[in-house]
Amino acid sequence: MNRVTFYEDRNFQGRSYECMSDCPDIQFNSIHQRLSSYMSRCHSCRVEHGCFMVYDRTNFMGNQYFMRRGEYSDYQSMIGMSDCIRSCRVIPMHKGSYRARIYERDNFQGQMHELMEDCENFMDRHSMSNCQSCNVMDGHWLMYEQPQYRGRMMYMRPGEYRNFSMGGMSGMRFMSMKRITDSCY
Repeated sequence: MNRVTFYEDRNFQGRSYECMSDCPDIQFNSIHQRLSSYMSRCHSCRVEHGCFMVYDRTNFMGNQYFMRRGEYSDYQSMIGMSDCIRSCRVIPMHKGSYRARIYERDNFQGQMHELMEDCENFMDRHSMSNCQSCNVMDGHWLMYEQPQYRGRMMYMRPGEYRNFSMGGMSGMRFMSMKRITDSCY
C-alpha cells in the first residue's frame, strides 16, 4: 500500500495530509480528510510505502520531484523545491522489461534511439544534443534536463509524449533518462 504524509512545518510538525493514491489537488481534496485539515504550505513529508512524484501545481503539472521511501524533514532545503506541493502521483512498481524511444524533435521526428537501460548522457551515448519527444513502451522512467541525472525531471509512464510542454515543462531540453526500478522502493 502506497502512503505519503505531508506536513505544514519542518520536522513533521503542524497539520498533515495523507495520500495513498493519486491526488490531483492536495489543497482542496477533502475526500479522505476533513476540510479543517486543509494545508496552506508544506515543509516536510514522510513516504512510508512506495514512490511518488510530487508537483508544484495542481493536476500533475509544473516542477516535479521524485520521492522514494524515507523521511524529508525539511524537503525544501533537501531538494530545492518550493513549499507549494499541489498534487502527487503514485508510481506503481514495475516488474519486467523497460523500453523507451527518444526522439530529437517534437512529434517523434529527427534522430531516434531506443533505450532499455539508464542513459546518463544522450550526447555521449547517441550524439544526440536534445530530446523533445518520447514513446515509453515498457516501465516507468525519469527524464532529466541535464546529464548524469541532474536538474529538473519529468516522470514518464507508458505512453506517447509528442511534446513535453504538455506536461507543464515548456521549453525544457532533456539530456539523461533513468528507469524507476524496484530498488527505488
